[in-house]
Amino acid sequence: MLKKVFFYTFCFFMCLAINANAQKGAIDNLAALKQELTKVFPHNRTINLVFHGHSVPSGYWSNQEVHTLDSYPYILLSLLKKEYPKAVINIITTSIGGEHAEKGAARFTSDVLPHRPDVIFIDYALNDLGLGLERAHVAWEKMIREAKAQDKSVVLLTPSPDQRQDMGNTGNLLSKHAQQVRKLAVKYGLPVADSYTAFESVFKDKGTIAPLMSHVNHPNRLGHELIANEIFKLLKR
Repeated sequence: MLKKVFFYTFCFFMCLAINANAQKGAIDNLAALKQELTKVFPHNRTINLVFHGHSVPSGYWSNQEVHTLDSYPYILLSLLKKEYPKAVINIITTSIGGEHAEKGAARFTSDVLPHRPDVIFIDYALNDLGLGLERAHVAWEKMIREAKAQDKSVVLLTPSPDQRQDMGNTGNLLSKHAQQVRKLAVKYGLPVADSYTAFESVFKDKGTIAPLMSHVNHPNRLGHELIANEIFKLLKR
């Protein structure tokens, strides 16, 4: 009996170590980008950050209002400019409101790769609730493989909240999509900006995420800041 307990405990900690090492290696893959961001004219160049996803990176709030400058891609730009004041950074959004991963995958080579991205941020899990885990998995893998085939860096985002999903229940469907994104990141050696865990931490602390939301499934400025900070952790020096 003790041998079995020891064996399963050993396996558990080995899995944790493997996941931690995979994430560290993925973050290290952004080291070249960070080096580019530190370069000074005339040795620098324009850095293209492409955000591919749905209404959240597009900046939609409530009543179909689009708050572009309060969306996480542009909040991230502000953070990066403070960190790398001599860098030229181009924010490109190829996101479309209401779109899920299958539609995003269908236009990935035509709409994303031609921008010559230095990093592609993929954020579809929120809208994949209606698509289902299996179909979402296929679509995410398609985008990841197409990006890697062109030697493009990719950052995966776990979903921001849908208030119809109980964040107090770790088995809710959105949580399952978040976990699937994390597993894909481990499989392909990619970094993760874990938006879901960031919001989940607020929920555990405050018992609500309402102050971070403008709509049932659209963050407000504070919510977008939370997402931007998760990405910034990967890109800061």
